[in-house]
Amino acid sequence: MTNGLVVVDKPTGWTSHDVVGRVRRIVGTRRVGHAGTLDPMATGVLVLGVERATKLLGHLALTDKSYTATIRLGESTVTDDAEGEVLVAVPADRVTEGAVRAAMLELTGRIEQVPSQVSAIKVDGKRSYARVRSGEQVVLAPRAVTVSRFELVTAATPRAGVLDVSVQVHCSTGTYVRALARDLGARLGVGGHLTVLRRTRVGPFDLDAALTLEALAGAAEPVLIGLDDAVAGCFPRRDVDDGQARAVGHGGRLPPMGLSGPYGVFGPDGHVIALMAERDGVARSLVVLNPA
Repeated sequence: MTNGLVVVDKPTGWTSHDVVGRVRRIVGTRRVGHAGTLDPMATGVLVLGVERATKLLGHLALTDKSYTATIRLGESTVTDDAEGEVLVAVPADRVTEGAVRAAMLELTGRIEQVPSQVSAIKVDGKRSYARVRSGEQVVLAPRAVTVSRFELVTAATPRAGVLDVSVQVHCSTGTYVRALARDLGARLGVGGHLTVLRRTRVGPFDLDAALTLEALAGAAEPVLIGLDDAVAGCFPRRDVDDGQARAVGHGGRLPPMGLSGPYGVFGPDGHVIALMAERDGVARSLVVLNPA
């Protein structure tokens, strides 16, 4: 069975787990997992691991993300997106482009953001979204996130009291674009919610590398980023000799090299053996990918 990563352009209406189920059928194995969950309404980049590459998912540096989105000003919803009931409607006819840009600037940089109530954050052991959908009121604590870019692309002509604005967002993991939509509307005094969300990049993976499920299913053979290429493209590299390769393949340690963070260890044959990290003066395996 082929081992590697596959980057899917997730369709709207599908959960991330739905995509995993479809890919399992396409590649013929149940050993498939995903990194960086996308909401059902969202589309775009979703990274999956197949077979041994599932071990990589928890170590991938997917901390920076990019999105395109459409925010509707003039309506607040219970979910901060178009799937929720409208709570308050305030006409946005007089909201100017200059005011939108100024409010977006206030939400750029290192900010304290209150996550959306329908997030997956646990409150007393239960997901926040589950509590909200059962009728509970949930108050979540603010958390520090970084929004490195929050920019207006276009603004449509106001209609029926609402104004749709297209935006680009570059942010750290843990940032809720739905919450940005909510907070933008709040700053403008008219409320707001998210109507369209498309993830264009997560970590080093962007839409150029992404395949639709139809394209993936129609390929003559699984279109994967092989395990060696995946590790070489996502982590620093360390090459070792035969003796060290055998030791690492058995979970052994290596002398440090002064590299920070996880790195891939490759044997003389050019194949990856493990991910390792250095601590207390020694390199230890985080995960052995090709056991000896």
